[in-house]
Amino acid sequence: MKKQTVSVVLATFNEEKNLSDCLESVQNFADEIIIVDGSSTDNTVEIAKKFGAKVTITENNPMFHVNKQKAIDMATKDWILQLDADERVTPQLAKEIGEKIENSDMVGYWIPRKNWFLGRFLMKGGVYPDYTLRLYKNGLGKLPQKDVHEQAVVNGKTGYLREPLIHIADPSFKRYLLRFNRYTDFIANQYKDKNLSKDPVTMLEYMVGKPIFWFFWTTIRHKAILDGWQGVIFSFFSSIRFAVSYKKYLKKS
Repeated sequence: MKKQTVSVVLATFNEEKNLSDCLESVQNFADEIIIVDGSSTDNTVEIAKKFGAKVTITENNPMFHVNKQKAIDMATKDWILQLDADERVTPQLAKEIGEKIENSDMVGYWIPRKNWFLGRFLMKGGVYPDYTLRLYKNGLGKLPQKDVHEQAVVNGKTGYLREPLIHIADPSFKRYLLRFNRYTDFIANQYKDKNLSKDPVTMLEYMVGKPIFWFFWTTIRHKAILDGWQGVIFSFFSSIRFAVSYKKYLKKS
């Protein structure tokens, strides 16, 4: 049986600060690197080419899963590992991937992800293991391209890996706020598409009820407080996404 090969695929936009570390973490096992770039204005494309990536430049679609799917469609190897530029594959994870894809009866694998937030990895509050379906056989996985936090849909049996994917999500609060703003914009558009009610009961639910419930559920029930002040801050902003998104939705209506 021939050795199984891996295509690492990414969609990028202005990721010069992250991309080198990401590609360096996969260069020893990736058989090809595919990048669809949304017309970056920094050095993202130049960095990608230094690592031998096959780069296609297109528009920066607000639904970034569209460009991710374009990269997936361009892959030519047996397996696809879909990454974001702020993620890192450890040597232990690379070894496990190599072992699992040989003679596997699975068509996809869920990978645990450790998220870095303001100086530490968040391990409580429902944030870890944060399983994400990123490894699957070529031709058997597809992104729905409908939701910001969607998972790939694969045609067949899936398993779970043990070693985590490292996600350097928010090394600074400024970066977190940029992502938070983009995320709540997207949710507001979803509310608009669904024509979410603007009656007083719904407004109270989204502006008060959901935020309070989510904060105490993650901070106390899921022990985010054990992640220190970072865990509490993450839970707080995660909870107010309902109110911020709903307020943006009202402005759009």
